[in-house]
Amino acid sequence: MPIEMAERLKKLPPYLFAEIDRMKAEALSRGVDIISLGIGDPDIPTPPAVVERLAEAARDEKNHQYPSYDGMLEFRKAVAAWYRKRFDVELDPETEVLTLIGSKEGIGHLPLAILNPGDTALIPDPGYPVYMAGTTFADAKAEPFRLEAENGFLPRLDAIPRDLAQRAKLMFLNYPNNPTAATADEGFFQQVVRFAKESDIAICHDAAYSEIAYDGYRPPSFLSADGAKDTGIEFHSLSKTFNMTGWRIGFAVGNSPLLSALGRLKANLDSGVFQAVQQAAITALESQEETTARSCEIFRERRDKLVDGLARIGWKVPSPRAAFYVWAPVPDGYDAMGLVQVLLERVGVVITPGTGFGSGGEGYVRMSLTVSTDRLEEAVDRIARAGL
Repeated sequence: MPIEMAERLKKLPPYLFAEIDRMKAEALSRGVDIISLGIGDPDIPTPPAVVERLAEAARDEKNHQYPSYDGMLEFRKAVAAWYRKRFDVELDPETEVLTLIGSKEGIGHLPLAILNPGDTALIPDPGYPVYMAGTTFADAKAEPFRLEAENGFLPRLDAIPRDLAQRAKLMFLNYPNNPTAATADEGFFQQVVRFAKESDIAICHDAAYSEIAYDGYRPPSFLSADGAKDTGIEFHSLSKTFNMTGWRIGFAVGNSPLLSALGRLKANLDSGVFQAVQQAAITALESQEETTARSCEIFRERRDKLVDGLARIGWKVPSPRAAFYVWAPVPDGYDAMGLVQVLLERVGVVITPGTGFGSGGEGYVRMSLTVSTDRLEEAVDRIARAGL
């Protein structure tokens, strides 16, 4: 029997990363030593205390059964305590915190929970691809808004047509930003709250990189803005903060009705997070400052090595204040995908084309700081040997 994919899958833009994977596999088959700066997956190990807590909790037979759909109250209380300490934001752990199987899962499911077919969501361009995918799977319409260097890769809220803003039911934001590494201040989030209230639009703020920051910068929470909990929710992940990408645990916080809708959808699709993982996550949250300080110092050293090295060979690359990405303008004579192909084929360096995050990413490539300083230095040397 012939099997054909659903029309909603066909609506997704071409998956450029599949072509990159193909080229990478071909190079590996030829014995090329690949340096991959393409994936945002930290190479720093999960803190030992977190691993030990998981091992201990996994042996407890009480954790071998189905967990609560909303997540253990103990974990949600830990999240609320962390938000109070980190952002001075008060949360009710019973109604304003929802446990997720990683923030990506929750973000992707949110449109299904609150959008009807034909509804509109505002999507940043460039932006994390799951915003577009989740909206498409909900049979809703994705309307991109451009993020431009001239405005620090922040949206110009007053440039969004009023009729479009009034039609939209959901807006995605992400600071510190993936892929651009741009940052936002509390003043910007206050503008977002006013925009949301004027337009009657729900805000989804993806804050997965809020704890990866440098040079004394401390990214604020969207929920720190007055009235933010009336307008939206914020997504967090333990993946980047605690080097736990494979553990798949995150959380959403903020507006109770939005969280209730998302929780009701999830109750019909998944059975929650393994309780042993939640207990280990509590240990992570309680030791946050010690863990992230070490990680940030490692990423800062790598940032400086890559940015300074690229400057030495003539690239003009801004030094990011947060996240572990360098968003680099493409040299003259290339487009984003063309540069990716040249570097992979000539010298075995893998980077990500900006167009993988939307048409607004043309002219840029993203480089990840998830390899050692030695490998970053070697990557710069190879880029120079490629004539770039």
